Amino acid sequence: MKVKPLGNRVLVKKIEQEERRTPGGIVLPESVKDEKAIRGQVVALGTADKFDVKEGDKVLISAYAGTEIRMGEEKYLLVKSNDILAVIEE
Repeated sequence: MKVKPLGNRVLVKKIEQEERRTPGGIVLPESVKDEKAIRGQVVALGTADKFDVKEGDKVLISAYAGTEIRMGEEKYLLVKSNDILAVIEE
């Protein structure tokens, strides 16, 4: 399956965070983590004329933004471009 975003939407592949553990060694589930933003990598851009990101950029996305899509084992988010908070420069 191939997804082409429309308008000002961006398809982002979620980057899974490392699992967090308590000092006692208990693994915390994803729902308990205190992440305020989601990390991802831009896979495709919509049909709008101008975007602040390009394909391949690593970005931070607002925690409750977009629609989650599963393609095979991978998780993607389809978000509006204004839900992208920042580009991660490494």
